[in-house]
Amino acid sequence: MAQGIKDKVVVITGASSGLGEATARRLAQDGAKLVLGARRLDKLQALAEELSLGSNAVVRTDVTDCEQVKHLVDHAVQIHGRIDVIINNAGLMPHSPLERGKVEDWDRMIDVNIKGVLYGIAAALPHMKAQKSGHIINVSSVAGHKVRPGSAVYAATKTAVRVISEGLRQEVKPYDIRTTVISPGAVATELTDSITEPDVAKGVKDFYEQFAIPAESFANMVAFAMSQPEDVDINEILFRPTKQEL
Repeated sequence: MAQGIKDKVVVITGASSGLGEATARRLAQDGAKLVLGARRLDKLQALAEELSLGSNAVVRTDVTDCEQVKHLVDHAVQIHGRIDVIINNAGLMPHSPLERGKVEDWDRMIDVNIKGVLYGIAAALPHMKAQKSGHIINVSSVAGHKVRPGSAVYAATKTAVRVISEGLRQEVKPYDIRTTVISPGAVATELTDSITEPDVAKGVKDFYEQFAIPAESFANMVAFAMSQPEDVDINEILFRPTKQEL
């Protein structure tokens, strides 16, 4: 499956743990040229050292800051001369019932889950248009397909990612740019640590302990989408643990 991945310049946000880290490991193994962004620079540096990526392969990036995301992408282009893939992966999932009024959590989800994706698109698209090639991979969720009590705002942000991705797909056709939105179910990451309500956190973590599959499963989906011939555009992937009903 490394065909179509080797030597591609790939930018990953939220790369310090979870889905982003697992994807970085997989794509490094397949020979991609990686530039990794996240807020936790120490973790990024440790990962880059482990994967022998070099010190230029990491940039401290808060995806809620448009200029920081632009700097991340421009840095990749400056080093490698192009950007072939951006994976807009950074995300938060602080579930809570709406009646609890967790406005600060709502704002964080909107800023990271929606604006972070938009900022990634805004940063990468000018380069990809000029190249007349590229691949934008956005991370949604099963929650973007199915709403559950306590997940309304998170589900809304992940539905927004799907809608944005579909609009993007249609708009970039003149430039031969591919788009993929990946919607995972329960995957073992630090995502549940962002839940600020103790009772909600316990319920979600119990569910994840019972059903979650390894983050490598997501990395496999990324590799599948990237490895297709240039005339094949995998637009949407929805996957769950086999035992997950929701």
